[in-house]
Amino acid sequence: MRIDLAQLTALAAVVDEGSFEAAARRLHVTPSAVSQRVKALEARMGQILVTRTRPTGATAAGRVLVRYAGQVRLLESEALSALPGADAVDLRLPLAVNADSLATWFLPALAELADERAACFEIHQEDQDHSATLLRDGTVMAAVTADPHAVQGCAAQPLGRMRYVGVASPGFLRRYFADGPTTTAFGAAPMLVFNSKDALQSRFAREVGGRRVDPPLTVLPSSVGFAEAAALGLAWGMVPTRLAAAPLADGRLVEIAPGHHLDVPLYWQRWKLDSPVLAALTASVTATAAAYLD
Repeated sequence: MRIDLAQLTALAAVVDEGSFEAAARRLHVTPSAVSQRVKALEARMGQILVTRTRPTGATAAGRVLVRYAGQVRLLESEALSALPGADAVDLRLPLAVNADSLATWFLPALAELADERAACFEIHQEDQDHSATLLRDGTVMAAVTADPHAVQGCAAQPLGRMRYVGVASPGFLRRYFADGPTTTAFGAAPMLVFNSKDALQSRFAREVGGRRVDPPLTVLPSSVGFAEAAALGLAWGMVPTRLAAAPLADGRLVEIAPGHHLDVPLYWQRWKLDSPVLAALTASVTATAAAYLD
């Protein structure tokens, strides 16, 4: 069985763009032509590949082919770029990275690669515990993740550990933690969370206080904003040591439980593909992580 590249491209465009009409505009064909190509590919594969919803999505089988389409695009771009006298080719690398890595160490790794190659990036900000999902569905070709188990078709390697400390303003500490980091204090003190997936603060409160608590929450999807909000006394939160160092040094922040911290192991997962660009990206990311992470 062979896969028709025009049909594969149409499938990827429908999933990427979220509709047959948007895919048609991207491919400069009619929506009918896109629909026919996807239906022909589904007939060839013997199963449904696209969910006809708003926006459209990929089925489990469709995700496998969408990832393959991305691999084909990458290898095609590299091949065209290597041809003597060829015009510059737009090389865009979709990646998934957690917010704290973006705010502390990851961008210098991209800068190093951009200096060497004409590469652009599409960054998907996703929690490290959930970024592997974007690898599975073909949305990204590499990701910083907390999962050491490689996604099928990917290779995984350790990057290091990101250390977090629980911090608050001095006034907040006096108000809520006058008797120390007790379960009662953790249950009453307003707590920062990045989003609904963020369990880091709850884990810290449980480990230090002794049991699970259900405190008031302030949702703030910003790594830098976490440290600032804590320094202003809005709530307490877990902040990477690199972001917490300066406000801890100048006294705007204090540790809630000195001597206690959480380490989050990070891993780099990437498509298992013989690609010079992916290899160079991986080398840059691992070298930068070695310099920044514990």
